Amino acid sequence: MTVAAVLAGKGSDVAAIRADASLREAISELASRNIGALVVTDAGGGVAGVISERDLVTCLDRHGGDLLDRPVSEAMSAPAITVDPQTPVLSALALITQKRIRHLPVMSGGQLAGVVSIGDLVKYRIEHIEREAEAMRTYIQSA
Repeated sequence: MTVAAVLAGKGSDVAAIRADASLREAISELASRNIGALVVTDAGGGVAGVISERDLVTCLDRHGGDLLDRPVSEAMSAPAITVDPQTPVLSALALITQKRIRHLPVMSGGQLAGVVSIGDLVKYRIEHIEREAEAMRTYIQSA
């Protein structure tokens, strides 16, 4: 059970925004997609960080309503904590818990391959446990 399996089920679409975009643009993108975080990319297309709802609230507390025209780079969490596709799901969940984050960009060969959230990982884990339980019930009933 690896992060690659989670991505295979959910897809590798990544909601991203440039580091020099305004926080107003980030908020609009989060709202229009109904998501909680965006991967922040630098000028070269690399992963610079992650901007989450929590980052926006922290920035709002610090700067008040003036934050909307500030660049994403001033509010994002950086550097991004990432995993690779071969990371076990339980290891990714442990990392999310230890770092108190909700989203992990997935990097493969230096390229962004997708993003997994705590919700994606928990959903995958529950489905896996349910499949195992059903297989056990079937095995017991056929014995």
